[in-house]
Amino acid sequence: MADVIDAEALLAGLDPAQRRAATALRGPVVILAGAGTGKTRTITHRIAYGVATGVYAPTRTLALTFTTRAAGELRARLRQLGAGEVPARTFHSAALSQLAHFWPQVVGGSAPRVLEGKARLLGEAADAIGLRSDQATLRAIAGEIEWRKVSCLSIAEYSAVDRPVPPGLDRGAVLALQQAYEDRKDELRRMDFEDVLLATAGMLETESGVAAAVREQYRAFTVDEVQDVSPLQERLLRLWVGARRDLCVVGDANQTIYGFTGASASFLLGFAREHQDAEVVSLAASHRSSPEILALANRLMRGRPGAIELAPAASVAGSASASASASASATASGSDPAPAESGSGAVEPGAAERAAVTRTSVGARAAMPIEPRILAFADDRAEIDAMVDAVVADLAAGIPASRIGVLVRINAQVPALERALKSAGIQVAVRGDAAFFERPEVREAIVHLLAAKRSTPVGAPLTSTVRGVLSTLGWSPVAPAAVGKARERWTSLDALHRLADDTGDETPLGDFLDDLLERQASLDPPIAEAVVVATMHAVKGLEFESVHVLGVAEGLVPLSYSTTPAQLDEERRLLYVAITRARTRLRISSAGRPPSRFLAELAPER
Repeated sequence: MADVIDAEALLAGLDPAQRRAATALRGPVVILAGAGTGKTRTITHRIAYGVATGVYAPTRTLALTFTTRAAGELRARLRQLGAGEVPARTFHSAALSQLAHFWPQVVGGSAPRVLEGKARLLGEAADAIGLRSDQATLRAIAGEIEWRKVSCLSIAEYSAVDRPVPPGLDRGAVLALQQAYEDRKDELRRMDFEDVLLATAGMLETESGVAAAVREQYRAFTVDEVQDVSPLQERLLRLWVGARRDLCVVGDANQTIYGFTGASASFLLGFAREHQDAEVVSLAASHRSSPEILALANRLMRGRPGAIELAPAASVAGSASASASASASATASGSDPAPAESGSGAVEPGAAERAAVTRTSVGARAAMPIEPRILAFADDRAEIDAMVDAVVADLAAGIPASRIGVLVRINAQVPALERALKSAGIQVAVRGDAAFFERPEVREAIVHLLAAKRSTPVGAPLTSTVRGVLSTLGWSPVAPAAVGKARERWTSLDALHRLADDTGDETPLGDFLDDLLERQASLDPPIAEAVVVATMHAVKGLEFESVHVLGVAEGLVPLSYSTTPAQLDEERRLLYVAITRARTRLRISSAGRPPSRFLAELAPER
C-alpha cells in the first residue's frame, strides 16, 4: 500500500479546471472533459482527495468504467495516490459480484454460470429450429441480441423496432432464432454477459432488502466514460445510486462511438438538466496534442452537440475562470458543455522510463514537422508503402515503437498493414488481437506467475517479482538484435514486464494477476514495445506520439452503410477519436476512391 499523500499535495499538479473538478466532492457533478485534457488524472485525484480529506470512506466509494483495462488503470492510480481501498470496477464486474453475493439469499443455490460467448449456443439454437447459418450470420444475430438487451427490450418489443436483418434471413427467422437461443440458454442454466446486468437490475427492483444493502455499501459514485452508457447500464446505475446525491459522471459527447451497441450520450448531455444544482466542470485544456492537431479536431467537431473548443494547455494555464465561463456560456445558450478523455493512455511508459521518453517526446516535438498531413494515393499498395516509410522515419526520429499508432476503420484492413510492417523488420502489436494470450510464452509466463504467487512474501515489490519470473523464461532488459522468433518471444514477455512496471511496486502480485486474467478474458493485451496496428474503435482511451490513419475515404469513413444522420455523426466522432490520439505527428490518407467527405472540413479556414 502506498503512503497516504497529503490532501493539498494531491491538488498541486492539477491545472485550474482539473483542480475545480477535484475539489467538487459533494452533490451531483458532471465533468465534461475533452480529448487529452487529463480525465483519468482528474477523477483519480478527485477520489483520492475525497478520501484524504475524510469526505469519502474508501470502501463505500465506487468508481465505475467500461473496460477491464480502464478499471485496472483506475485501480493502479488510486493505489499510487493512497486510495487503493476504493474499488474500481466495470459495470459487469460490479453486477456479477452483487449477483453472486445475493443470489443464494434471494433465489437459492449459486447463480448460473456466465457464457464465454454466444456463438456455440446460437449454433445449437439454429440447428434446433432447422435454420442454416454461417458464422457471419451468427455474429450478426449475437449483436442484435446484445442490442436488444442493453436497450431493455423483450423479444416482442424488439419485433416492433425497425432493425436491419442479416442477409439471407427474414425478420421471422431472426425472432425465432433469438427465442431458441434464450430457450437453450435457460435449459443449460446459463447467463450471457447482458443477462448479468438484467438480473442484477431485476433483483434490485424487486428485492428491497438487496437494494437497501447495496445503497448502504456505496455512498459516493464516480462513473467514467459515461457517454458510452447504455439504457440498461443507466437503469442499473440509477438503482445503485437510489436517493443518494454524491454522483459524479465524466465523459465526452465527441467520443460517443458505440451507438451501434446501444450507447448514447443522452445521459451525459442531460445530466445538468436533470440535476439542476449539479456542478458542471468543463476541461478544455489539452495536455496531449499539438496546437495544429487540436485545430484539426476542433474544425471537425465545431457546432456538434456537446462540443467545446480544445486549446493547448499552455494557452489556458492559470485561467480558472475560463473553464467556469465556458461551462456557464454553454449552459446559458441551451447547449451542453463539453467533453474529456485520459491524458495518459495505456501506452504511457513505465515509471523507470517516463523521464527518458518525455525528453524524447519534447525533443521530437521541437525538431519534427508538426503540421498534420492529409494525403491521397492512387491505390492501397502505394498508401501502405508510404505508411511504412513514415513509420521508419518515426523510429529514426527516436519515437519508441509503442508510441506509434497505425489506425484503420475496420478489422479487414489490419492484416495487410501488419504484413507490410513486419516485412520491413518492424515489430507489430495488433490491438484487440486474441493471439497474444494464446502465445506459448505468454501462457507459460502466466503459469509461472501464478506459481510465484504462493511463495512471494507479502509486500514484495511487484516489478522485481515479475522481472525475476520473466528472466527465468528468457526475458532480459535489452531486446535481441535480430528480428524473428526470438524477438517476438521477447516482445511478448516484455509486454508483461511493462504492464507490471506501469502498475507500480505497491500492487500485490495477486492483484496484478487478477487484472491480467481479466485482460485475458476480455482480449485486452498489454502494450508491447511494438508499433500498434488497430481499428479506430480499439484505441479509444490510448495516445501515441505519432498516428497514421489510413483509408479515410468514402465507403470506409464513413462506411457505405452509414446513411442516416445519426450514423454519419458517429462516423465523424470516430475520425475525431483517431485524430486526437496523436501528440505531435499525424498523417491521414486515402487511396483508390474519393477522399472522405469529412476531410473537406479539415482544411484551414481562410
